[in-house]
Amino acid sequence: MKTASRSASGSASPRTPLSRERILDGAIRVADDGGLASLTIRSLAQSLGVKPMSVYHYVASKDEIIDGIVDLVFGEMDLPVIQGDWRNEMHRRCASVRVVLRRHPWAIPLLQARTSPGPATLRHLDAVIGCLRGAGFSLELTAHAYAVIDSYVYGFAMSEASLPINGPQTVSEVAESMMLQYLAADYPNLLEFTTGHILQPGYDFGLEFDYGLDLVLDALEARVNRLG
Repeated sequence: MKTASRSASGSASPRTPLSRERILDGAIRVADDGGLASLTIRSLAQSLGVKPMSVYHYVASKDEIIDGIVDLVFGEMDLPVIQGDWRNEMHRRCASVRVVLRRHPWAIPLLQARTSPGPATLRHLDAVIGCLRGAGFSLELTAHAYAVIDSYVYGFAMSEASLPINGPQTVSEVAESMMLQYLAADYPNLLEFTTGHILQPGYDFGLEFDYGLDLVLDALEARVNRLG
């Protein structure tokens, strides 16, 4: 028979009571460890050390849990300052989104898919829109900018999560193994690109993020200045 854990004084250590917050914290850990497919009521309950039916006292369904943990992910992202320099603020916000999604790659396809956004999600949307509107973006240009920026950021995050090359340590190993599978003479452009760029010291696909984001922001800056 298991006995209650005891502190140094010999008294029983109190068990952390179950709550909605604890359930969502546990759910995000399960998803981080094994992906969204690993998150079930049973696996969540097991990770929390409770019976599955106990979870339903605090959440009505798995959908509610997913809505909750997506909102937690949004809550980890930096908000742009509405009256700040829009370009600097948007760059800072986008860099933060990328960092957060590297921690929670399972969340990438869910960020724009939920129909019951939580308060952190709504604060995030409001701050991004407010930052663009405060910089003189029209409603129409704000819609265009938001769509283009997030398409780039989310797409880059998905590429980072999917590619076998994640940082300089894996570049040589992966690229060289690819070259061994094919006749280099049949793919001269791929060979030139791989040997002349990918296999150069210090190459990191992640470094492409800032370059691409600057291209997006350059175009939006030119557009808003022209319309202004």
